[in-house]
Amino acid sequence: MSEPFSVRVTVRGYETDVQGHVNQSVYINYAEHARWSLLQAAGITQTGLIGKGVGPVALETTIRYKRELLAGDEVDVTCAFEWSGGKTFRIRQIMSKADGTVAAELTAVGGLLDLKERRMVANPQDYFKELAADPSLFGL
Repeated sequence: MSEPFSVRVTVRGYETDVQGHVNQSVYINYAEHARWSLLQAAGITQTGLIGKGVGPVALETTIRYKRELLAGDEVDVTCAFEWSGGKTFRIRQIMSKADGTVAAELTAVGGLLDLKERRMVANPQDYFKELAADPSLFGL
C-alpha cells in the first residue's frame, strides 16, 4: 500500500489559545484543508461535485490529541479514505510534527449528499471514481 496523501501546514500564532498551543477547533480546519487538498490533487473540484448534484458531508469526527502544537510548528496532515461499500466512508488522518511526533489522530465518517433529494447517495466511491482524474489517491 502506498503512503497516504499528506499536506504540510505551518501553525500560525492566531490559531493558538491562551496556553500557547493550537486551539482544538483548528485541528478540524487542518483536517478539512488536507481533505480538500486531496480532492484537488485527484482532480475533483467543488464545481465538478455540484455538477454531479452531490456534496461531501461530515457525519462524525473524533480527535485524539497526543502532543501539543505551537506557533511556528510545521505539521504534516495525512488523509486516507476507507470504503465500506455502503453510503458512508471513513477518513483517517494523522497530524505529525516535522520530526515525526504524532500530535493528533483524527477519524471522520462522511458521505455524499444528493443536493436535490437531500439524502445520502449509495456507493459514494462510484462518484469519486467517476470524478477523479486519479482515483488511486482515494485507494480506488
